[in-house]
Amino acid sequence: MDASFNADLQHTLKTSISISGTGLHTGVNVDMSLSPANPGFGIQFKRIDLPGQPLIKADCDLVTDTSRGTTLEDNGAKVSTVEHVLAALVGMGVDNCLIEINGPETPIIDGSSEPFVEIIEEAGVLEQEAAKNWYTIDTNITYYNEEKRVELVAMPAVEYKITTLIDFNSPVLGTQHAGLKSIRDFKSEIAPCRTFCFLHELEMLLDHNLIKGGDINNAIVVVDKPVTAKEMARLATVFKKDNIEVMSEGYLNNLQLRFPNEPARHKLLDVVGDLALIGYPIKAHIIANRPGHFSNVEFAKKVKQYIKKNKHVKNVPVYDPNQQPVFNTQQIEKKLPHRYPFLLVDKVIELTDTYIVGLKNVTFNEPFFVGHFPNNPVMPGVLQIEALAQTGGILAINTLPPGEYDTYFVKIDNCKFKQKVMPGDTMLLKMELMGPIRRGLCEMHGTVYVGNKICTEAILMAQLVKRG
Repeated sequence: MDASFNADLQHTLKTSISISGTGLHTGVNVDMSLSPANPGFGIQFKRIDLPGQPLIKADCDLVTDTSRGTTLEDNGAKVSTVEHVLAALVGMGVDNCLIEINGPETPIIDGSSEPFVEIIEEAGVLEQEAAKNWYTIDTNITYYNEEKRVELVAMPAVEYKITTLIDFNSPVLGTQHAGLKSIRDFKSEIAPCRTFCFLHELEMLLDHNLIKGGDINNAIVVVDKPVTAKEMARLATVFKKDNIEVMSEGYLNNLQLRFPNEPARHKLLDVVGDLALIGYPIKAHIIANRPGHFSNVEFAKKVKQYIKKNKHVKNVPVYDPNQQPVFNTQQIEKKLPHRYPFLLVDKVIELTDTYIVGLKNVTFNEPFFVGHFPNNPVMPGVLQIEALAQTGGILAINTLPPGEYDTYFVKIDNCKFKQKVMPGDTMLLKMELMGPIRRGLCEMHGTVYVGNKICTEAILMAQLVKRG
């Protein structure tokens, strides 16, 4: 993603692009093409080799198998090992894409997402004239599997980030962890990381003829037990190599690790791909302890159910008190002419060119509580509107050339007070530009949140006047 990428709009591909390869488990050679799709289409697979060319949506409720990768099935058709291409689309910010495939399994290529990222870059990513509705969560969502000792948690956060921890009780792998602080880092930090398996798993799969497309170049093979010369000779035959040996680090000599913790990073890649099946873009911090495809999909279902239940609170701002504010009170005073007791914004916690989120802590010591319902303190609605206006003023001033400006109300429309604001509440003040600022006039949609509840809404118009 480049610096101009607007994460609040939907994206698709600029043109169609194709890739061919062998399916890891089926051994079937397939052609797969990625094509542009309309806003709201999401990601869907089309089995063009089957009668009627059935569509299969990338949806966790359509997962029918997670034993060796993630398999989707619908309309009498299935497609397997979808996680690597899904991770690439999410990592490159593509929301809408039609994936046409003429076989039952996506090509494994080198076992990572990098080949798919490369063709997405070749096709180009196109911004669409449709808002991308991010879904925030206001509570921890937890999945725990006691038998497998797997735990996944989604915690409130201002953007999508992931931390993974793996522990296979293996002397070779040990405990590894990997982190993705921003999806913008996916291409460089996560996409190149290849799938891995243990030698004993590989032998079992070979015995059952389950990796017909297996190639020594598309998986890291971990060797955590002694291997006989006979077994090594067999592997050399299977993988058409003159000689196979175990490196001192405990890996087969098929390839060099791209990162010291490449297995943990690949597990994170799988989490990105499997959680794409939620079907909604989310802002959350995912912590995945010993994740696998089954647990990822079960967790995706929990998150999807939560979003469906709480759809009305999409785009609710999230406040993390540990995060450095964009502007503190002293910096706000340099932009606004207001002072105590009439400065009604304590911090700015988010700021883009189209919206702003301010914060106001409401305490019992506010001067207006002395005379406004003293025995039943409720923050006056007009002061909530003023707090929104001051927050919007910072956004508007920030878009203008350097100088000192005042903002004056011109109009207030559709003002609604839905919940009371009381002492002890933390107000989140969100103002969104409804169009470009023209002739010094700006129109914004304002919302006051306390927690995930909307307390006040209004459309405000103001005029910006340069001082002096």
